[in-house]
Amino acid sequence: MIAKRPLLYTNHAETVIRERSLDKRWIERAVWEPDWQAADVKDTSVIRLYKRVPENGNRILRIVCVVTPEEIRILSVYFDRGARRPK
Repeated sequence: MIAKRPLLYTNHAETVIRERSLDKRWIERAVWEPDWQAADVKDTSVIRLYKRVPENGNRILRIVCVVTPEEIRILSVYFDRGARRPK
């Protein structure tokens, strides 16, 4: 669980949220209550958060972010068709 701090959306994140008609409430729910999370394989400072979104056919929303002491920077957001919860 990530401690609450301000969310900062990068320009890229804002663009994809708008283009994909994503609800920021889904993103906030994924950040504060992820179903699971994983470190990025290429960059250990990046975290991937996953959350099932019942309002969108139970699809899995992936949030790519960097957590700092001051903020959570949202880099990208998308529905991940290949996401599977680790066993």
